Amino acid sequence: MEIHIKAIGILLISLAVIHAAFPRYFKWREELSTLSLINRQMMWVHTFFIAFTLLLTGVLCLLFSTDLQQSKLGRFVCFGLGLFWGIRLLFQFFVYSPSLWKGKRFETTIHVLFSLLWLYFGVVFFSVFLTDAV
Repeated sequence: MEIHIKAIGILLISLAVIHAAFPRYFKWREELSTLSLINRQMMWVHTFFIAFTLLLTGVLCLLFSTDLQQSKLGRFVCFGLGLFWGIRLLFQFFVYSPSLWKGKRFETTIHVLFSLLWLYFGVVFFSVFLTDAV
């Protein structure tokens, strides 16, 4: 299981870095220009802290994979992370509109890949939580 936790660490750090491209890719200068200043700044701040949280969680997985598996606290943290990614998977299907990806090859591919990624994260973290420490 350690290799999976470390792989998730690398994936989470990669996701954190990808967030830096969001403003340009999603054309936030134009798209958010009609929002009030507080809403516009909240988008930037929330995106930064999501990326920062992904980065820190990735570092946690890379540097403390053994502790996550073998300590009571680590397994409880894995429960929380499993819950987080499980809920994120539900949002993928029940919050985002299918019109964002249905009938669009690239968007559908991204939807499927990220759905599988959220599932992988959830399954690994819940598996660590449910496994007795060695």
